[in-house]
Amino acid sequence: MKRARAPRGMTLIEVLITLAIISVIAGLALISMSGATAGARLRQSATQVSGSIRVAFAHATATSKVVRLTFDFQESKILLEEAQGRHLIRDDDSGGAEAANEMEQEAQAEADKIAKGPRAPRASFAAVGALGFPEEGKELPSNIQFWQIETEHQAAPIREGRAYLYFFPGGQTELAAIQLRISNADEEDKSSFLTIQVASLTGRTKIQKGRTEMPKPRDDTDASELEPPGP
Repeated sequence: MKRARAPRGMTLIEVLITLAIISVIAGLALISMSGATAGARLRQSATQVSGSIRVAFAHATATSKVVRLTFDFQESKILLEEAQGRHLIRDDDSGGAEAANEMEQEAQAEADKIAKGPRAPRASFAAVGALGFPEEGKELPSNIQFWQIETEHQAAPIREGRAYLYFFPGGQTELAAIQLRISNADEEDKSSFLTIQVASLTGRTKIQKGRTEMPKPRDDTDASELEPPGP
């Protein structure tokens, strides 16, 4: 009569292989979850920027003041600011306002050396709160940053310091393209970027995947009627 065999236990090598497989699967799951979380934060940031534009557009109309959104690259923050007095927009990085930092001071000093004749005084701007928008501004979700911002008054896209988007009484703003990205994402990875396109006449926004440039109007009529491009 044969004796029944005792069940064979797992060897140390088999245990180690099993643990290695579990570790790989867990790691892949964490990477996937991390990517999904970052993508959700990127979409949340784009919605936040669009909402800020609507607030600024409405605030300029309600107060009959020139208003601007300040996009701070270093702090990844949006501020809502009002002009203190009359403001005439100019084609420079600050939009004709008083310099807010050393970089703008240097740029304005160089521009003043070149300019001839009297120049209108530059208006100052102060942060305000409105319609749920706090005076201290709103920060983008963690690990999301501004990548590039274009507006009509700028000579070139801005990627550092501060960028400004102006809103005027009567309901009008500037054409703009605001690019956001997941921090440290590869520039070629389109899935890590979103662009908010802004129409000048209506302030309407459109969120687009990837990095898209601001549409260039041919003349003033185009500028007033141009809408953000379709997807």
